[in-house]
Amino acid sequence: MDDGQAIGIDLGGTAIKLARFDPRGALLAELEVATPQPAVPGAVTMALCDAVEELDPDGAAALVGVGLPGPMDATARVARVCINLPGWEDVPLAEWLEVRLQRRVTLANDGNCAVVGEAWWGAAKGFSDVVLLTLGTGVGGGVLLGGQLFTGHNGAAAEPGLIGVDPDGPACNSGNRGSLEQFASIAALRRLCDRDPRELSLAAEEGEPAALEVWERYGTRLGVGLSSLVYVFTPQLVLLGGGLAGAARHFLPAVRREVELRVQAVSREGLRIDACALGNGAGRLGAARLALLRLGGMMADD
Repeated sequence: MDDGQAIGIDLGGTAIKLARFDPRGALLAELEVATPQPAVPGAVTMALCDAVEELDPDGAAALVGVGLPGPMDATARVARVCINLPGWEDVPLAEWLEVRLQRRVTLANDGNCAVVGEAWWGAAKGFSDVVLLTLGTGVGGGVLLGGQLFTGHNGAAAEPGLIGVDPDGPACNSGNRGSLEQFASIAALRRLCDRDPRELSLAAEEGEPAALEVWERYGTRLGVGLSSLVYVFTPQLVLLGGGLAGAARHFLPAVRREVELRVQAVSREGLRIDACALGNGAGRLGAARLALLRLGGMMADD
């Protein structure tokens, strides 16, 4: 095995995305497999092992980073909870994987992985204060403050998708009601219009008024939640990633307009709100980057 190579994994509710990278972040191999259903810890662990062996049968990569939809413990070895996956409470996933794979493993929140990936080779490169939201099955996110990943005192920050937007809104798996996730996830979009998001995006591309109006409403709701995050973090850059970000051109104007209306000028001075540059590849790149930093002795400015 080569400590200079790392595998980054992005575990989602429907798909597991894996890739192998060299120490500079160059993509060497990639793979996508379906997430087992139901996505219970044991089934996911076996699927991850099988996928890693398929991606890297010769064992070239000694390090593995796994991004999951939820907070880790402070040691980055235990998945504390993944609210949209069944049975995920205090799962020692790093230990399980290390025993089976004979490779070193670290865990991270998938939104944290995405912001680290974008900061390494994406749209956040050169920025020190960044808020990123992942818009997909759930709404996750990550935050860079002063160029450092913000994870809080016990590793559980940040979960921007779980902030309250409407006290009487739909129930959230977190126990909250009316969280941002309930207004900005794929399920939330389907509540606005029961059409496949890809179909809705294509319809908007063709100028269909009904589709454009749905994306407008979606962007407005997202902008409401984002305004609170801007007030808290006053970032230089807000990035939108995840599966729905492919349609960002249809809802970004509404997001930007809502933030401008709701946030006083001093708190949004110089703020940019853009789509991620790396698309769905940011999470796996960031997971590999964290494995290299935490387990491989790489310096943050490498």
